[in-house]
This record gives sequence, structure tokens and C-alpha cells, in this order.
Amino acid sequence: MSPRNKTLRKILSPPIIKGFKPYGGEPVEQGRPLVYLLFEEYEALRLCDYDLCTQHQASQLMCVSRPTFTRIYASALQKIARAFVEGRQIVVEGGKVYFDSDWYRCGGCQCYFNNPGKEDIHACPLCGNQQVFSIEFSREIANGQMQQGENLCICPHCGHVMAHRVGLPCNQQICPECRNRMIRKGNQGCRK
Repeated sequence: MSPRNKTLRKILSPPIIKGFKPYGGEPVEQGRPLVYLLFEEYEALRLCDYDLCTQHQASQLMCVSRPTFTRIYASALQKIARAFVEGRQIVVEGGKVYFDSDWYRCGGCQCYFNNPGKEDIHACPLCGNQQVFSIEFSREIANGQMQQGENLCICPHCGHVMAHRVGLPCNQQICPECRNRMIRKGNQGCRK
């Protein structure tokens, strides 16, 4: 019996770093194996420990089951512990993932959808309308109101931008303009 195919895990945004190197203490032996932290393991740590989502919320954001999320999270903690205790370098790469970054809006039915496969979008997948617009969430950044690289919460409906509040997932913030839930645009964050 062959194992089940692993489904793609949704990553809200790619990590801003490629890894970590130990320093200090005695020199690390050359040739010591690297510790590879997969993108989904990085995402699990980010959602639970940085954005303070529960494991249930994080599993929904990554589009995996709760038990699968728990295994991913436990694997990430084990790899980081191994790297710290043994003084190994951590490299963040790999895994069967897609990045949740390219969003579109239909001019007909006004629905929002993303493009995980990175294929060319010619029509709305819901209504078939060919008026499809790429959503550009950086209106305030372009106007010079905020610095590039800041973590932002953005309303997908009206485009209102607010600075992200650490410890509060963006999807728990309400847009003051149109009363919709915010989503995260930036380097990290909970998004719904």
C-alpha cells in the first residue's frame, strides 16, 4: 500500500530569512549536517508562537487537519531544539507548499480569489467574468504614508491600511471604513 499524497500546505507569506548560523563558544566542526526547517514548519511556528493563533486556527489557515498541524509543529520544535543543542546551522527551505500572496477581484461578482498555482488568470473561477483585477494592497505605501517593509493589516474590500498590532491577528481587527475583517500584508501574519 502506497502512502497518501501530501496535500499542499498554504503559507501566507515567504519567510524573510533563509536560515540561522550559530556563533560564539567553540567553533562548530566543518561538515556538521545542516538542519532543514521546511516552509510549513516555519509557518506553524510563526502562526502559533509569533501571531499567537491557536493550533486549530493555524491549521485552518494552512488548510491542513488539526492532527497534521500538530505533527508539523512538533517536527519544527524538534528540529530547532536539535540545532540549538548541537550547534547546527538552520536552513529554511523546501516542503510541499504554496504561497498565499497573489489575490484577484472579479469585476462582475466582486468575489476575491487567489492564485496558488501561479497560472495565468483570464476569468473569474466563480462566475466566468473576464474582468479580473489584480489586487494591489499597497495604496498607502505608494503614496508615501507608510514605510516599505512595515507589517500592515489591509481591508480586502475597501483597501484601508492600518499598522499591524503585535499579538492580535489581523483577522480579528475590523476595518473602520467598511466594517469588514482585515487581512495581513507584510512579512508575517494571520490572514483569513
